[in-house]
Amino acid sequence: MGSLTIGEVARLSRVNLETIRYYERRGLLPDPPRAPSGYRQFAPDTVQRIHFIKHAQELGFTLNEIRDLLRLRVDPGRSCAEVRRRAEVKLAAIEQKLRTLTHMKRVLRKITAACARRGSTGECPILESLAEEKSQ
Repeated sequence: MGSLTIGEVARLSRVNLETIRYYERRGLLPDPPRAPSGYRQFAPDTVQRIHFIKHAQELGFTLNEIRDLLRLRVDPGRSCAEVRRRAEVKLAAIEQKLRTLTHMKRVLRKITAACARRGSTGECPILESLAEEKSQ
């Protein structure tokens, strides 16, 4: 397979053209060479690179973190241990977010259960709870 147009890359990657342009601006995709007509000519492996980016995003990596992972991916002198360390840092951040979300859920359940669904909003236990000063 030869070079691909931006439209072909978008279709094969299942992203829109603006996503590809955005990834280019963010340095996640290398600048493709241009045909004499001025059209960009993307390498076929651009599709795999976009799949890598999208999958990493689904796992919670930021675009800056993904750019670093892409650099590590093409550097044969780097150790897999560095990639693992970054994944462990991301996992720890996700675990902290889960603890925070679990706490938020518990508090919302408690204040929602206190609501009798009647009376004016001036006596609403949910609004009163939200207005209380946080102790910590």
